[in-house]
Amino acid sequence: MIYFIMKKALFFYIVKTVCFEVTEMQTEFDINLTEKDMYRFSMYHNYTSFQGVFSVLIAIASFAAAAITRERVTAEYTILYIVFGILFLVYVPCSLKLRAKRQFQSSGELQNTLRYRIDEDGITVSQNGESAELLWKQVYKITATRHNVLIYSSRVNAFVIPRSQLGEKYELLKELAGRHLEKFRYCIRR
Repeated sequence: MIYFIMKKALFFYIVKTVCFEVTEMQTEFDINLTEKDMYRFSMYHNYTSFQGVFSVLIAIASFAAAAITRERVTAEYTILYIVFGILFLVYVPCSLKLRAKRQFQSSGELQNTLRYRIDEDGITVSQNGESAELLWKQVYKITATRHNVLIYSSRVNAFVIPRSQLGEKYELLKELAGRHLEKFRYCIRR
């Protein structure tokens, strides 16, 4: 008899804990992107990939070659090494800046307000009566930089959310993502 009462009490405790303490969390917010936001995304994405790291290494190698060989080669070669290094350091950010500007100006979708709804099911983005849903299991990864939260739907495509426009909703977004994503897909440390 005592065993039956204890078993029933345990059952009600589990039901109460599971059913009543789990709450439905959600947040909604509007985002207006700028060229600067797109540029920051491009810089982050480029310099955390192989191409960006490789361009920096080539620039460093060019400067090192200029310093090491300056006594053994003519001044023209030393200047050529330095110009080559500067070209690799300056060309990539400038081309990304121009590409972000062109992309922003040619896309009406990026210039209009985006409405985000993030809940237990996933992320819904809507604009002008159309919407797209990204379920949590479809999220490639979420990462936060100093200026943006990036919600990747694939290795190269991401929703860019400026942190300055999130305000206090940033913490709720972090909590929702932490609940639904594996640790290797959740890269929000700040």
